[in-house]
Amino acid sequence: MATAPRPRTTTRDPETLALRLTAWLDARLPGAEVTGVRAPESNGMSSETLLFDIDHPGTPLRACAVRLAADPDAYTVFPVYDLRRQYETMRDVARHTDLPVPRVLWLEEDPAPLGAPFLVMERVEGRVPPDVVPYTYEGNWLHSATDGERARLEEATISVIARLHDQYPVGSCEGSALRRHVDAQRDYYAWVVDGLPRSPLIESAFDRLEAHWPADEGPAVLTWGDARIGNIIYDGFEPAAVLDWEMAALAPREVDLGWTVYLHRFFQDLTVGSGQRGLPDFLRREHIERRYAELTGHTPRDMDFHTLYAALRHAIVMLRVAYRQVHFKEVAVPENPDRMILHHDSLAAMVRGTYW
Repeated sequence: MATAPRPRTTTRDPETLALRLTAWLDARLPGAEVTGVRAPESNGMSSETLLFDIDHPGTPLRACAVRLAADPDAYTVFPVYDLRRQYETMRDVARHTDLPVPRVLWLEEDPAPLGAPFLVMERVEGRVPPDVVPYTYEGNWLHSATDGERARLEEATISVIARLHDQYPVGSCEGSALRRHVDAQRDYYAWVVDGLPRSPLIESAFDRLEAHWPADEGPAVLTWGDARIGNIIYDGFEPAAVLDWEMAALAPREVDLGWTVYLHRFFQDLTVGSGQRGLPDFLRREHIERRYAELTGHTPRDMDFHTLYAALRHAIVMLRVAYRQVHFKEVAVPENPDRMILHHDSLAAMVRGTYW
């Protein structure tokens, strides 16, 4: 899967989008022209991103990115794409923290100009650890870095998460933020399997969560949601831009930490399974927990629960991606739908309590 072609994610024509974006921009910057339109090397499956430049006689060339809600005809990964919420989250995080969040320029909620709502932000130059083929495989800048350079990147990334949790002001939060978060994932899973084979593995993972629910959930903070290095643009080995805020939500701190830990392990397990060594000393769970505690004074707790929850959430996304491939007749549904979840062995081990 790591070396397989990227699943089909769009039915839009980039050249047509460029012409329509120029027409839309003319009302805001008369005489402006959109140039250099291209897709980034790594593109999210939940939304579409295009990079472009603005050429305007009265302003210097401005590097931008446009983020569009996913194309419904492409069998979307998520049921709802709330770009206003993303826009406001990015603006508020930039206002209340020192995180390097790209400046959002415009939000367009009318789907008419480009065929979907979209937001435009300033583009930050740098490099992103690749997802396809993952950075844990040989042949990319992060894998080729020294242990010391990767350690710098790891520490700086944990600092991003810690500062978000500590600096963003959260008012009173009634009830259980964790319960609301998990219930939302149950609703998402129900949407994914509506009219399709259910996943016994995912359902057993939900059962284990209930059986091992934290006695003390801890206070709610603003979590980034998709807290992983693939959503950061780095200048060298320092974060230059923190991206992809569509999964941001109020939740315990460990929801982000579990996601960071497991999404790296997901790639690492794939790499080891293919016969390569990967990066076994990078983003280790104990390193993340220790450094986060040093930065915040909060010792992460119930991390078996939260890494299981991360693997479960990722499994629901993977199942939806697999059913999208079925929809486009790229694959057939196997007799056991759990086999469509790329990390089914790891998730099953977590459900048994034997993974760690």
